[in-house]
Amino acid sequence: MDTYLTTMQILGLAIGGMCHSLLGSIKVPLANKLNIKEDKVGALVSAFGFTMIPMAFVAGIMADEIGRELVMGIALGIMICSVLVLANAKTYIAAVIAVLLLGTGWSALVNVLNALQGPAFLPFFGEDTPLSSAMNLGDFVFGAGAFVMPIATAFLLAKVGLKKTFTWFAVLMAISLVSVFFVNWELLKPDTTKVIDDWLTVLLTDSVVLICCIAFFFHVPTEACVALWATTLMKDRGVTDGKASTLLSVFWLVFTVSRLVAALLMPAGMDHTILIVLAVTCTAATLGLALSRSQQITVGWIILLGAIMGPIFPILIAQLLGHVGENIDEQLIGRAIGLFFCIGGIGWALMPLIAGKVAAKASVQKAFFLISVGAACLTVLTIILSKQAI
Repeated sequence: MDTYLTTMQILGLAIGGMCHSLLGSIKVPLANKLNIKEDKVGALVSAFGFTMIPMAFVAGIMADEIGRELVMGIALGIMICSVLVLANAKTYIAAVIAVLLLGTGWSALVNVLNALQGPAFLPFFGEDTPLSSAMNLGDFVFGAGAFVMPIATAFLLAKVGLKKTFTWFAVLMAISLVSVFFVNWELLKPDTTKVIDDWLTVLLTDSVVLICCIAFFFHVPTEACVALWATTLMKDRGVTDGKASTLLSVFWLVFTVSRLVAALLMPAGMDHTILIVLAVTCTAATLGLALSRSQQITVGWIILLGAIMGPIFPILIAQLLGHVGENIDEQLIGRAIGLFFCIGGIGWALMPLIAGKVAAKASVQKAFFLISVGAACLTVLTIILSKQAI
């Protein structure tokens, strides 16, 4: 086991998770500082999400071409700059530029981190442990960072203010950047050196790669929509604002812990079966939310969805990386991850937009009929994926 690699991976994943929840954690003080309304705050969040679509793809190509260590170093450098720009931003345009930089760096960072989950974490487990266990363990660390960020931000804002909060976050990123230089990157390079000119055709014509990417297209917006409208659904059933916020935190805690449970208990050779069971249950739970008329049942479905959705992404991307590494070429892993996040990012951008229009015309609860259709598509694709892998 490479201790330096594992340390770098843990730091990088924690920072990646923190960045994922950063804008939500500081949106109120940032809006007050820049004197902007809620619609412009929403535009900043959208800018971060939309950046992922092209940059995840570009980062994948760069990781395979110039090396993961260089991409990770550049990514963290860009993120440090973005946080410092955001700390000193006095205009909305400056904040937009900072968020675009943050999205660019974050997209490159998560590409490399996902490629390194196996080498960093599989040594913790026994022989015949599936790659999904390493992915779930790494994503548990990512989720823990996302969960801790709002708490840490609230504490620092009260103690030192917005600017110094950003500065402390930049220092943490700098520590992660330093850890990159201690890893023996030579041991992580692919054994093969053959040139694959038509790599995009190779990936897009591979049925397993395509199914994994399209499955992620349907999964990630389902996750985003549940998180976005969970409090609204609960309040519509009579849950108070304070209790709804607490229950949303419980949802995210269950979501994060479910990944740790999956990492520790995943049986070898059962990935496909468990993925299908999770997808089927996710479909039932989102449909249950669309039909629920009870406060207790609504809350129960939301918490259950936290437990169900947590392990789906790690298992899905483990299927992708295992297939590309074993059956296509290790040199294309970065590109495959980039394609995966690019296609998933389109779903992330489109589904909440379409569901939001349904919610505006009918209700948020009615929108969950559409979200359950997306979960059903995920179920169908996971079944097809299991047949392809046989």
